Amino acid sequence: MSKIKPCLWFDGKAEEAAEFYVSLLPDSRIDAVVPYSVETPGGKPGDVMLVEFTLAGESYMALNGGPYFQFTPAVSLFVNCVDQAEVDRLWDALSVGGSPIQCGWITDRYGVSWQIVPEALGIMTKDKDPAKVRRVMEAMQQMVKLDVGALEAAYRGVSAA
Repeated sequence: MSKIKPCLWFDGKAEEAAEFYVSLLPDSRIDAVVPYSVETPGGKPGDVMLVEFTLAGESYMALNGGPYFQFTPAVSLFVNCVDQAEVDRLWDALSVGGSPIQCGWITDRYGVSWQIVPEALGIMTKDKDPAKVRRVMEAMQQMVKLDVGALEAAYRGVSAA
């Protein structure tokens, strides 16, 4: 059990959101669904209060706390994608009812912000050659969904085909 778990605040959609999130990534599951036992501003007895879930091996909680707080992009879930196929799959799933932003960021239909980023970007931006890093960053800033091929072309200093 992790000592620290992110707790995501929802207005009645905690279980729905958690089920959606665990459908996206391997090593993910719903661990517990806890109902309210007393009336609170977030729900009445029997309503889902808390969902404990594992997402890609990490523990999370989703709380139905009511309409009092909203998500912002100041906190996001970063997904390190192995390849373009994974970027595309997650982007497509999170786009349904969501809002693409820029540079690989997307806000899903529940208001949670995600960064859908290929592993290759992290490798390229840590290169010792500042010209390569600059080209990659300039290319990334022009993108909404990240394109591994175009990022790699920028890294090599060639135009993407």
